Amino acid sequence: MRRCFGWVAAAAIVLGCGALAAQAQQRTKMAIGTGVDPAFAAFYIAKAGGIFEKNGLDVQLNTGPSGSAMVAFLVQNQSQAALGAEQAGIQNFNLDKNVVLAAETTSLTKWWAIVGRNIADMEGLKGKKVGVAMGSGSEVFWLAVIEKLKLNPKDYTVIQVEPPEMVAALERGNIDAFVSWEPWLTRAVQSVSNTKILQDNEGVLLPRVYLYMNKDWAEKNKPAAQAFLRSLVEATELTRTNRKEAARLVASVLKLDLAFAESLMDKLSYDIRLVQGSLDHLKMVEGQIKGAGKLARPVDWSAFVYPDLLRELAPQKVDYTLPK
Repeated sequence: MRRCFGWVAAAAIVLGCGALAAQAQQRTKMAIGTGVDPAFAAFYIAKAGGIFEKNGLDVQLNTGPSGSAMVAFLVQNQSQAALGAEQAGIQNFNLDKNVVLAAETTSLTKWWAIVGRNIADMEGLKGKKVGVAMGSGSEVFWLAVIEKLKLNPKDYTVIQVEPPEMVAALERGNIDAFVSWEPWLTRAVQSVSNTKILQDNEGVLLPRVYLYMNKDWAEKNKPAAQAFLRSLVEATELTRTNRKEAARLVASVLKLDLAFAESLMDKLSYDIRLVQGSLDHLKMVEGQIKGAGKLARPVDWSAFVYPDLLRELAPQKVDYTLPK
């Protein structure tokens, strides 16, 4: 009798393993990409918290020097979704019409700044070498500061530097200042002597993070695309209902101290939406790109904005009029 029960138990284990394997095989595979800071928390939480898996997705999360750098992988469907800044979405859409805007995910209320070493204030920045990550939100903020403070761009030597390299470049003396976001700001001030914040984004600009997707993939895999966005909505909800757990997941992905991760997340506002402010901000950035002579063609807003997934999932989160 015991022998019989042993065979039954073994068969149950085999069947259970087979069911799990079948379930894993049924999950839709996706590759997504973004940068390495808590502004992109929705991706980290959904991945580390098992939310993607729960919604039937097998997601490979790739990270790069910035979210904007990873948006380019949406071109020709090298990846299916990315979180990044404004310029990246606009410029990559002009390269490939399948790179579309699906939602705004984060408002960066106290996130951007110009950090300088051995410089007293913005007046002292004149004639200095400034590190800027061109084509990312770093350039968006730099151009906004130029416009807001009525500065002359010719007074500064702008040097292309990716955010992860900015702190080291500042310490070596390759640059005198840089324009970036957290956690690089705090790391610079804490680790490089005679370093301070010269100008933050309050009163200058409210930067945002946007979700971009490959439209062709989303249309051909609509249930998976909807499950993906649903996962991000659930992950974002966790930042409001259980900030401690959300911060723990973000800290685990980014290898940050938990208290540090929490302090950074307090400077951000997470909400997946497509509202008038989302579009007005992008229109402003389009003007920046055009003013810098980098806009290949005006944005076709009706083709760029892809509200279908969010409208089906949370229609109350979609409310805008397209820019003219």
